[in-house]
Amino acid sequence: MLTGNRVRLRALEPADSEALWRWYHDPETGRWMSSGPPISLAQNMEKGANRPRNTFEQMTLGIETLDGGRLIGYVVLGDTDLIQGDATLDSIAIADPDYRGGGYATDALRVICRYAFEEMGLHRVTLWVVADNTAAVRAYTRVGFVEEGRRREAFRTKGKRHDFLMMGLLESELK
Repeated sequence: MLTGNRVRLRALEPADSEALWRWYHDPETGRWMSSGPPISLAQNMEKGANRPRNTFEQMTLGIETLDGGRLIGYVVLGDTDLIQGDATLDSIAIADPDYRGGGYATDALRVICRYAFEEMGLHRVTLWVVADNTAAVRAYTRVGFVEEGRRREAFRTKGKRHDFLMMGLLESELK
């Protein structure tokens, strides 16, 4: 198991599909994420039942609390290049509002990055984050990510444009 101080990361189960569907449709959870058109709960349940198996190249993991095992979010690590030792942290969300701001995202970040470096043998993890998503930028920085670049006005939400930051973390920088 992938365990930190506050969270455990685990493969998603078909039974998690209803919670994921609620979170995808929650404006606060999706505020800083790109999303597609809405899908029905039935469509999401079918998608969950047919979810591809996690691989080193692409994995989606649930984030659950250590005290009680409650599913509170998810993390996606993908676009893995095992030869170059690089992967992209595609997304992370503490989607359960009762658990936001309590250090769960920071702990989950440390767990997934430690797994990437120690178990997968990677050297680098890269991510893109909306510059105005200050809570996420703060969590990434706490773990050791540094800003490496900027795509100006590359993200649009509710008619407003925001910059994207590219952040990177090398194996030796994990805090």
